[in-house]
Amino acid sequence: MPNKTGLADQLRQTVSGPVLTASDEGFAAELAGFKTNVQHRPDVVVGIISAADAAAVVAVANETGTPVHVLATGHGLPAPVTEGIVITTSRLKGLTVDPATKTAHIEAGCRWGEVIAAAAEHGLAPIAGASGTVGCVGLVLGGGYGPLVRTYGVASDWVRGFELVTGTGELVTANATEHPDLFWALRGGKGGFGVVTSVDVELVELSTLYGGSIFFGTSEIESVFRTWVDWTTTLPETATTSAVILRLPPLEFIPEPLRGQTVLNVRFAYVGRPEEGAELLAPIRAAGSVLIDAVAEMPAAEIARIHNDPTEPTLSWDRGVLLGELDAGFADAFLGAVGPDQQVPLVAVEVRHLGGAASRDVPEGSAVGGRGGAYSLFMVGAPDPSLHEAVLPAVAERVLGGVQKWTSAENAVNLADGFALPGSYEACWPAETLTRLGEVRATYDPDRRFPYGPR
Repeated sequence: MPNKTGLADQLRQTVSGPVLTASDEGFAAELAGFKTNVQHRPDVVVGIISAADAAAVVAVANETGTPVHVLATGHGLPAPVTEGIVITTSRLKGLTVDPATKTAHIEAGCRWGEVIAAAAEHGLAPIAGASGTVGCVGLVLGGGYGPLVRTYGVASDWVRGFELVTGTGELVTANATEHPDLFWALRGGKGGFGVVTSVDVELVELSTLYGGSIFFGTSEIESVFRTWVDWTTTLPETATTSAVILRLPPLEFIPEPLRGQTVLNVRFAYVGRPEEGAELLAPIRAAGSVLIDAVAEMPAAEIARIHNDPTEPTLSWDRGVLLGELDAGFADAFLGAVGPDQQVPLVAVEVRHLGGAASRDVPEGSAVGGRGGAYSLFMVGAPDPSLHEAVLPAVAERVLGGVQKWTSAENAVNLADGFALPGSYEACWPAETLTRLGEVRATYDPDRRFPYGPR
């Protein structure tokens, strides 16, 4: 492999987008992602502006034996990249919505909020993630849970095709009829196949839904959470919900009733008539004194308000697992580990109700793992980097140990935090799927130009 300068010079001869090394102005900014504590320092970063650029980078990488990583919005790549080439796709911003076919063509630098807004102009909506700032491609490569997951399934179920440059440098289209083995793998298999430059997704007819958030104070957390666990066992697939314990700082941008408080936030999304949604939600509204009730009929274009995830880059540490069916014993263990009486450096601990449409694979099959998970558990650590290396992993281990009885043997790759836990890579797919994914990777990236797997 040539030195950094030689590699950069070679790339500049064939790539139209910027090619930067650590000595160049803009190097750090090009690599900055949503997780500000993850700082990449590869040999070279290339900001591609086309699929041709991606192919040119892979050609140089193959000639020089250089590993390649791909970075879009920065929600992915949880571990710092310290060698090789990083391709950034943020300049690929093409987005078109075809209302006649109810599809969207989305280039790799687009975020879900942009697609949601464009589709809403036609009374349509993508099956997206909870946050509008998450990149479209990264989410669907790992399946993708969203606010409507029980009703419509995971985001990758709605993908109709990919364009990508494989590890051999070939630009291919992968869909149900072209390279169907690769199409199967890209819907849920995550990484190690090449550079996805665009994706085509089917949209659903949805202009409004009944959804939002309800907040309960500290003294109500235990009773409302126990009610929530029981209540979820009665919900139809048209309803998706999650409950999260939030430890909120005393900052001015936080609404006054919540500022500096530990609260329970119940999120709810119902596809159907608002009065039916209100009837379904009634047991939660009656479970305790409400601080803020922001559930109502809402435009589908504002669906990100349901989870109200952060929209600006921040220090972030997280860990997630899938759970099986829950019961009163789980509520005991969960509250005993992270309830309001516990002193834990976790700003958010969410339990999300899954199942429904997410439990069923698409007719032609996909590589999505974790479909048997009935719920997910997701922890977000305090934004203090001094806690990230030892303290937060130890806290998470104690929490997971307390709920181990309800933890699923399988996980979902988008929850797995870069396979930080031993065995978490293997847990993301059934053995048969994992084997098949290895075979597809060997076909389209035989030299492992795009390294993927446990750290």
